[in-house]
Order: sequence, then C-alpha cells, then structure tokens
Amino acid sequence: MTLTMTDAPTQVPIKDRRFVLATDLDGTFLGGSDADRKTLYDWIEDNRDTIGLIFVTGRDPKFIRELCDGGVPWPEYVIGDVGTTIAQVGNGGIRPIEALEEDIAQIWGDGGDAVRAALDGHPGLTLQPTEFRYRVSYDLTPDDFDPAAHDIIAGLGHDTLISDNKYFDVLPRGISKGPSLRKLVAHLDIPEDRVLAAGDTMNDLSMLECGLPAVAVGGSEPDLLSRVSPLPQVHTATAVGAAGILEAVARKNLHKTP
Repeated sequence: MTLTMTDAPTQVPIKDRRFVLATDLDGTFLGGSDADRKTLYDWIEDNRDTIGLIFVTGRDPKFIRELCDGGVPWPEYVIGDVGTTIAQVGNGGIRPIEALEEDIAQIWGDGGDAVRAALDGHPGLTLQPTEFRYRVSYDLTPDDFDPAAHDIIAGLGHDTLISDNKYFDVLPRGISKGPSLRKLVAHLDIPEDRVLAAGDTMNDLSMLECGLPAVAVGGSEPDLLSRVSPLPQVHTATAVGAAGILEAVARKNLHKTP
C-alpha cells in the first residue's frame, strides 16, 4: 500500500496503537540495506492499525514531503529541525502544532539574525542555505573549527550541538529532539512504554536519554554509544539502520516483527 499525504493510514487513534516508532531519518530509518528498509517499511504499512509513526529528525518539512512522495512511509507526526518543529501530517500538508511550539518560538525570539551575524566568517563553519524558523545550522569542518563558537552562542542565550562531527546547530536553549518528543507523546496521550525512540548520532542523544524505550542502531556515532550504552532503556543494536530498529522492537517485545 502506498499512501499519499491526504490519506489517513488508519482510523485508530495513535494513542490506541500497540506500538509507536519515533525515529530519526538519516542513518536510522533510512539506514541499512535496500532489503532491510523494504522489510521495515512494508511491515509498517501492513500494520497501520497497530503501529504509529513519528519522524524525529534534523530535516525540514520540505525534505520529508519529497522523501515520502518517493515511497517512504508517511508519518502521522513530525518533530523536525532538531526538535524545533512539532507538526501533524495530513489534510494535504505538514502543519505545525502551534500550542506545542509556543515556548520554542518565545525562547528563540528573533535570534536567527543575531546568530548569523555573530558567527559570520567563523573558522570551520559554513552556513547552510535552508531558512529554518527557530534554528540556525552550519556545515562543520573539524580541522578548521574554532570552539570559541560555543561561548559566543552561549552568550546569546542559545544552545549548540555538534553531530556526526560535521554539523553544527544553534538551537533555542533547552530545546532538542528529546524534550519535543516527550511533549508530543504527552499531548497525544500515548503510553510511554509503547514508544521506541531510534537514532544514531549525537543530535539524537536527548531523545535516547529522555527515558522512553530507545535504540541506538548499529553503526551509531561512537560518542553517542558511549553516552547511552549504560542506560537501561536503551538497546544498543548490532544490526544497522532499519534492521536495527526491528532488532530492538523484537528484543523489547513491542510488536510482532517480520
């Protein structure tokens, strides 16, 4: 079954599904072999009455629309832009849930212009061209990077995040994937023990640390593994990407797997 953005995958409320996957995209949901991804995606589509899907990603809504129009399963909700977007999918679009973004907008204010000015020409940082609403992002060249950027941004009242040793994000203070996921799960009244958070890089750390059942898929960033391996709720998968998600679902007995 191939869904379009206007299709409702099921009439069963997400809070009543047996299992909800809250997953990062690059390296996680989109990671692994073609066969592993097909197995995961077909399993989700064949079980929409019992499986809910939330994307928790650094990507923006435009990328997600293009991705899902290309055949990847549509999620019902999106936490995008490294936690600074919280949106519902349906009725022809990906629409922010204003009530869940109020504090994000308030904390960020009009911070984008100040951040870009403060880091203009900073060694090792190249501004990404995408215009995010509550975030500024850079490509990172590690050998050239001057870590004084962290202090500069802290002085502006924001947080910094380096992931995969090649991305540098500036975020509203206290906002990231984990807090935004917990906020959405509570808003939707989803039982926390039915959720699996899945990731592979340091921008997934707050999501894997937030107390929900979680998996660091095979091939995860070493710094992430060193932080989450001791946590009892986190399964460290051997299988890479999509197969690592299914490994964790089976290990935690969250849903019958293929």
